[in-house]
Amino acid sequence: MAGMPDRAYLQNVFSQVDKDRSGFIDARELQSALSNGNWTPFNPETVRLMIGMFDKKGSGTISFDEFGYLWKYVTDWQQCFRSFDRDNSGSINKGELKTAITTFGYRFSEQFYDVLMRRFDRSNKGAIFFDDFIQCCIVLHTLTQAFSHHDQDRDGVITISYEQFLHMVFSVRV
Repeated sequence: MAGMPDRAYLQNVFSQVDKDRSGFIDARELQSALSNGNWTPFNPETVRLMIGMFDKKGSGTISFDEFGYLWKYVTDWQQCFRSFDRDNSGSINKGELKTAITTFGYRFSEQFYDVLMRRFDRSNKGAIFFDDFIQCCIVLHTLTQAFSHHDQDRDGVITISYEQFLHMVFSVRV
């Protein structure tokens, strides 16, 4: 696994996180191990999304090998988050979020960034913390994939029936 910490280090971290010694990590164990850097618990919804991304068996838990990939994923997001947190506040404000999202290739209106801030700023202080930033990015990516499935000519416009829309919304795991 390129870019991964050594196996012994990961095994030590895994053992500390696996509180019940089951050999697997569930969402509760993972949540207690993750930090926002602001003394608040990691968003349970973000933890659930991440477990779902790496849980290949659909058991609601991740194995040691799956944990290795999740560890790299979180570490990569942490570096990304820090690179966009220009003022080193430990959170992303609207301007920093706009820079990040634009860098990822999205082009949205100012009003839509207001929507994203309302949706992912759980503190209501104009700040999105690390866990909610990850969730925002996962949701955008997942919804974009669902939209792209219907956008055959890649013009950013789709025509679908109400039932197709509902199917798309309810099929997306976010």
